[in-house]
Amino acid sequence: MDIQSDDTARKRGLELVWYWGPVALYAGLIFYLSSLSHPEQYIPSFPFLKLGDKALHAIEYALLGFLCYRAFRHAAGTWGEHYAVLLAVMTATIYGATDEWHQAFVPFRESDRWDLATDLLGACLGVLMWVWIDKEKN
Repeated sequence: MDIQSDDTARKRGLELVWYWGPVALYAGLIFYLSSLSHPEQYIPSFPFLKLGDKALHAIEYALLGFLCYRAFRHAAGTWGEHYAVLLAVMTATIYGATDEWHQAFVPFRESDRWDLATDLLGACLGVLMWVWIDKEKN
């Protein structure tokens, strides 16, 4: 293996960590919070900002959709780049479905199809925000 291919491999590895690392870390945070019986105890409350459960789900999955789109768009090759919107929404929504399933097994938590619908909506909004940011840059 020559030096140039070593540099290319190292650069590709750093690119994967840069784009997919935040997705993995954030998905881990979602999983951790979903495993808590009373997650509201660990989330800071802002008296001026009263958000309901559905609004929190939308925000949570908007960020996941945003991060997934960023990763697919910039670090998933040509195919991933072309289908980044669809792949990001699907990935975030499927993760939301697994999260709802996981919550069904956590004491004092329940699985809710409306939470999943809100996750889908949030993922769509997050992806659209990043698409808009990408278009503004170009």
